[in-house]
Amino acid sequence: MGFTLGELAVRFGCSLKGDPDARVSRVATLEEAESDAVTFLANPKYRRHLSTTRAGAVIVEPRLADACPGAALIAANPYATYARIAALLHPPLAVPAGIHAAAIVDPSAQVDPTAAVAPKAVIEAGAIIGARAVIGPGCVIMQGARVGADTRLVANVTLCHQVTIGERCLLHPGVVIGADGFGLAPERGEWIKVPQVGSVQVGNDVEIGANTTIDRGAIEDTVIGEGVKLDNQIQIAHNVRIGAHTVMAACAGIAGSTTVGQRCMIGGMVGIAGHLTVCDDVVLTGLSFVSSSIRKPGSYSSGLPIDETARFRKNAARFYQLDELARQVRQLRRVVGDGTGADDAEQPSGDEPSSPAVADHKRSE
Repeated sequence: MGFTLGELAVRFGCSLKGDPDARVSRVATLEEAESDAVTFLANPKYRRHLSTTRAGAVIVEPRLADACPGAALIAANPYATYARIAALLHPPLAVPAGIHAAAIVDPSAQVDPTAAVAPKAVIEAGAIIGARAVIGPGCVIMQGARVGADTRLVANVTLCHQVTIGERCLLHPGVVIGADGFGLAPERGEWIKVPQVGSVQVGNDVEIGANTTIDRGAIEDTVIGEGVKLDNQIQIAHNVRIGAHTVMAACAGIAGSTTVGQRCMIGGMVGIAGHLTVCDDVVLTGLSFVSSSIRKPGSYSSGLPIDETARFRKNAARFYQLDELARQVRQLRRVVGDGTGADDAEQPSGDEPSSPAVADHKRSE
């Protein structure tokens, strides 16, 4: 079965170098591909494998077409083209419509006849399941929650009451949307729970990775914009708003009432403090910590790369000596009379970091 290279070229707007009647039926890596597989080259680190690949076709950018030993599908964006071809060659497993006998569906719930509800799924009163939606095994759809058309909940997904999921979304196993946010009011050394009366609104074409959690709003809703892609084990706190087409890698976290703009790229294990604003088109590299608003598009980083343990420990110890060292430098400047010590001496201990990137967005607040 599969598709001919000619069919793929026409369907995805590629130029073709090679036999248009040759067929491919799967995808594979440059190293492992055989004649029945299509692969791609987008990362220059793998260029060394191009000359020896046995793939039926390689998706490459125009400047690499002549270097490909066999057939080439030539595209301006090889990785995106590969993604579309891979989706065509490896479609999701078909799920027959209908409600399994082992599912529990409240009589007042509305389940479209074309939707599929798997064994041990629970759909509570007032819930609405759209056309061709798939509710996988063990999923729980609580009262009044809504699932849009063509959305798939893979398995053991929990949608708490009144949560709304858009169309064509994909929620991986263990996702929990709409649990209470962490709202607590202090009183005389104790904590009083603040009712979380908002909900969660998830837009169309959103993907949410395994065991990611999105808390319901305290008063207004938590909002995930259209096209957002969230990796595994991410925490989104109450009243967060994430703009359209932003992506977040695994183990990142956003504290409450923070707004993240559109088309942002947030690396793994990034932490964003609460009540901040991150503007559109911001890149946060892995392990960065955001403690103040960012109002200028660009790339921002923090955290330290790894080092040999002995040297890292020495440098860590010296970090805590920086304030004393700065004071000694100010004293020396006053002694030599260079005219800068007096101004510096007026700065309090623990003043803001001097990184230009940090300073820029500090000043913009």
